[in-house]
Amino acid sequence: MQKQTRVYLADDHRILREGVRHILSEISGCEVVGEAGDGRQALQEIEEIKPDVAVLDISMPNLTGIEISRQLRRYHPEIKIIILSRHDNEEYIEQLLKHGVDGYVLKDDAGDDLLRAVEAVVKGEKYLSPRIASKVVRDLQRPARTPAADSPFVLLTNREREILKLIAEGKTNEEIARALWISPRTAKAHRANIMKKLDVHKVTELVRYAIRSGLVEE
Repeated sequence: MQKQTRVYLADDHRILREGVRHILSEISGCEVVGEAGDGRQALQEIEEIKPDVAVLDISMPNLTGIEISRQLRRYHPEIKIIILSRHDNEEYIEQLLKHGVDGYVLKDDAGDDLLRAVEAVVKGEKYLSPRIASKVVRDLQRPARTPAADSPFVLLTNREREILKLIAEGKTNEEIARALWISPRTAKAHRANIMKKLDVHKVTELVRYAIRSGLVEE
């Protein structure tokens, strides 16, 4: 890289952050300028620091990497975004790419792949882990299809996805209300709307949906 590349790292697993920080230190001219394990803290610090690249985990307390990406694309489009995740659902990844994510790296392949991803997005290129790229290519070769009816991007609003994540993490309506600065009654109404939209009737089914959609990890 020709100039110093400033990277912000957000993941709620401290040990993983340490590992990723070590990986990024192998890039000449790359500097980790901040990190957090909480989504809201990460978004606030990224907006203050304005790094060149934000490496984001999908599942974090209080705000997901998806929501952070959405906010950055809207207000700070110059910041490159790399998602770091365990999920390899190609339809889900395609939706993220459509929403402006620059790279998607599987945590299992985070070594050399993350180095390549940072170098690629700084150049204005897109980057997918090879395992993901091959699945996306295979999917593009199939006959065109409409998005899955249960896609969280199709069925749920941004607020509902955020609340679904908190429900899946075991939060009560009162805890959700405090976290999002809404009333318990509003949180309860959102919960009911989510269950109606997804046609589920138990919290365990909501948890499975959240895991399948990548909002939380197993």
